[in-house]
Amino acid sequence: MLFDSAWSAPRARAQLEESAALLERVADDCLEAVVAAAALLAAAYRAGGTLLLCGNGGSAADCQHLAAELVSRLSRDFDRPGLPAVALTTDTSFITAYANDFSFEGIFERQVATLGRPGDVLLAISTSGESPNVLRAVAAARARGMRTVALTGSGGQLSAQADVSIAVPSVQTARIQEAHLAVEHILCDLVERALFAPQALALTSTESP
Repeated sequence: MLFDSAWSAPRARAQLEESAALLERVADDCLEAVVAAAALLAAAYRAGGTLLLCGNGGSAADCQHLAAELVSRLSRDFDRPGLPAVALTTDTSFITAYANDFSFEGIFERQVATLGRPGDVLLAISTSGESPNVLRAVAAARARGMRTVALTGSGGQLSAQADVSIAVPSVQTARIQEAHLAVEHILCDLVERALFAPQALALTSTESP
């Protein structure tokens, strides 16, 4: 089949419109959860906590993306100190060793149990809500006295197991991932503004002894 605009342009437009429509639904259905997740993260950072992130495939890439923006910055027009965030998806030596010696289902659980501390937060990402290694990581986080935030789709067990769940109202993996990225950017923006905007800094200064 020749690649031409007669079929490709309408198909591309349909997917863009579908993605835009889903983001509208996220704004309607998930706004309260997004704000609650940002507030939870900001409180943890104020108390000296760290964010751990886990997920598979595209969600693993999301973990790295958000961690990079928190440690670095989201945009050039708002400079601020780094915020501690660790993507549990990046240590290939550990992941391959543990998966080979024990099981792939335990790769995030083991890292959470080893690195997580009370007061830290785990951001668990699974488009299906059924990823065994992500579910086990959430259970490990709760056992360690950590708070948990889920980024997921409209199905699966993950939503019910997290302290705050942002459940994108879709079952299509690609559309869910697109919405997750938008939510991740918003979380970073809300958290950094809450912690480092001039008003927040002034308030902190006023409240300090």
